[in-house]
Amino acid sequence: MAKRGSFPMGGRGGGGMNNLMKQAMKMQQEMEKAKEELAEKIVEASSGGGAVKVTATCDKEIKSIEISQEVVDPDDVEMLQDLVLAAIKEVLRKADEENTAVMSRFTGGMGNIPGLF
Repeated sequence: MAKRGSFPMGGRGGGGMNNLMKQAMKMQQEMEKAKEELAEKIVEASSGGGAVKVTATCDKEIKSIEISQEVVDPDDVEMLQDLVLAAIKEVLRKADEENTAVMSRFTGGMGNIPGLF
């Protein structure tokens, strides 16, 4: 018959849970710090051989769009639109890539958990 008040694996009760809670709180603080750092980290992308450059933070805030005068053609607005769109898509892809790399430290390689970041 099991002893009264005994806990699995020799625990005394509560201590393991306290340690687990402390670890979870520490991880949460580290994740918040990482998210703050990502919000300030800048990524850049370009299209059209550098004719359009987009700068954004890793939390996907577009900071700037630079367009070279050579690609501003009133008779071909569609080309400029395509270049801007391509550069934006690329900068957002880079931001996602950076987010995934940083946050994988916390997810143990489980990938991006929706809503977590």
